[in-house]
Amino acid sequence: MRVLLINGSPHAKGNTSIALAEVAKVLEEEGITTITVGIGTQSVRGCVACGACRKNHTYCAFSDALYDQLRTILEEGVDGLVVGSPVYYAGPNGSLCALMDRLFYSCGSLLAYKPAAAVAVCRRGGASATFDRLNKYFTINNMPVVPSQYWNSVHGAAAGEALEDLEGLQTMRTLGRNMAWMMRGLSHEPLPVSEEPKLKTSFVR
Repeated sequence: MRVLLINGSPHAKGNTSIALAEVAKVLEEEGITTITVGIGTQSVRGCVACGACRKNHTYCAFSDALYDQLRTILEEGVDGLVVGSPVYYAGPNGSLCALMDRLFYSCGSLLAYKPAAAVAVCRRGGASATFDRLNKYFTINNMPVVPSQYWNSVHGAAAGEALEDLEGLQTMRTLGRNMAWMMRGLSHEPLPVSEEPKLKTSFVR
């Protein structure tokens, strides 16, 4: 089993990295392979609703190394997803959302029915809004959301301060154990036999 962790912070060794590493450590202890990918500081193109990914075998029209790397990992197969982000103006990093829009719209089928979790890292406030925003990607894509003992947030401003949030780190460890438990349980269950054809209603008359 493999879990992909996406670090939505531009800082490779910041507080978001600390939070995700705590989740990954428990998953590894549970015998699950983890792959962590950071978005870094490069510009990330956002979705422009061109529809090309619906016509060219689900590949995004924009070709960049980060998107290609994540898509390759998904094609090779993952069993779970954890997405972490610092809080910027009470929301996730904009570059992360730009990436997630493209990733989920073009290859959400590679993630459907895989357990997922969001992690928010903040100095003080905005964690709940960030947590809620990221969870929306999962709940529109048939992905079971993994619970923990508290909302998945860790606090820290300066690099390394997250290590002082003992409750937050414990929440991360609980998240890791719960994800391993859920993945093992779902691995014995067949996917839904069939889905209804999707209905899309427009309220513009």
